[in-house]
Amino acid sequence: MPNHLQRIYLDHSATTPADPAVVEAMLPYFAQVYGNASSIHAFGRESKIALEESREKVAGLVGARPGEIFFTSGGTEADNHALVGVAFAAKRALGKNHLIVSAIEHHAVLHAAEYLHANGFELTIVPVDHVGMVSPDDLRSSIRPATSIVSIMHANNEIGTIQPIEEIARVIHECGIVFHSDTVQSVGKIPVNVEQLSIDVLAISAHKFYGPKGIGAIYIRGGVEIDSFIQGGAQERNRRAGTENVPLAVGFAKAAEISEQGLPEQTGRLKILKEQLKSALSEKFNCIIFNGHPTDALPTIVNVSFDSSKIDIDGEALLLNMDLHGIAVTSGSACSSGSMEPSHVLHAIGRDLKTARASIRFSMGKNTTQSEIEKAVDVLETVVRKISAVTV
Repeated sequence: MPNHLQRIYLDHSATTPADPAVVEAMLPYFAQVYGNASSIHAFGRESKIALEESREKVAGLVGARPGEIFFTSGGTEADNHALVGVAFAAKRALGKNHLIVSAIEHHAVLHAAEYLHANGFELTIVPVDHVGMVSPDDLRSSIRPATSIVSIMHANNEIGTIQPIEEIARVIHECGIVFHSDTVQSVGKIPVNVEQLSIDVLAISAHKFYGPKGIGAIYIRGGVEIDSFIQGGAQERNRRAGTENVPLAVGFAKAAEISEQGLPEQTGRLKILKEQLKSALSEKFNCIIFNGHPTDALPTIVNVSFDSSKIDIDGEALLLNMDLHGIAVTSGSACSSGSMEPSHVLHAIGRDLKTARASIRFSMGKNTTQSEIEKAVDVLETVVRKISAVTV
């Protein structure tokens, strides 16, 4: 890539750069405050104080009590812990062996559900409509007496659709079932409050909102029966064994603090940028389809597909050429991109194979500018003309 090429990062749903204040907050805990938080001596107590202060700040971000927040290695572990922990606890105590997930969940949830299915649990995958919404009526009809947990994500990481979580929670709780929600993509971008949304268990990941990679959290409402996920010690109040990662917890907390303070301003700014991006794409192309709900969606994500009935686009060539021009975008989840397999999310909302493959997700962040948006759209037009013989 030429050195003079302007590089534009539009993949904030995959990860975000750590805020400089987050890095600064973590540094002392790598070499100066280094005690094991489980040790009872002064060095350990110093780290323990930092850990518990961090827990309090993360809890505040989602309206939880500090004692309901347990640090994990990230969102994937939190999702796995939720499904596997609740499912096995309910099977042992109540004989329940059925779980429900939606068709557009992150693979951290889908693969955990498939793991449980392979180990004797019954699994129902509820469909979504053409904009990625789960129907509460479809969910209600899928619930059985043996259902122990339902997992419906708050906001989709590929198309941005925000689910009617409060209505979904009512359906689930009417039947006395545990409700888990993957909020990895929504926390730090839109308000998330566990009491308002009536979520029992949820997953968070720090690196999605300018915190460090390698740390997340699981919220477990008091009274929810759930097995420990990692065995080996009494850390995290016997929920998650292993030496606590104090530096990353401190960084996580700082990111939570910054996010909470700047959320209203950033949300408003990103909504404007999103509309500018959608308008620019509509003006440039007559062969694109916007994926996701038109209004009930994250302000950070714009996902478009090139309609295969109007234009023939090689999806891999599209992304590679965008990258060669310095524009970092993706076709969907960072956990599945690279294989160029069509997105399971786009398949679930009805996109055909070729259209799903010829898709781009733009995901904006707090440092994204209008000029970067305009540049990205201009580059996309150049790339599409280059790799397609059809006038766009």
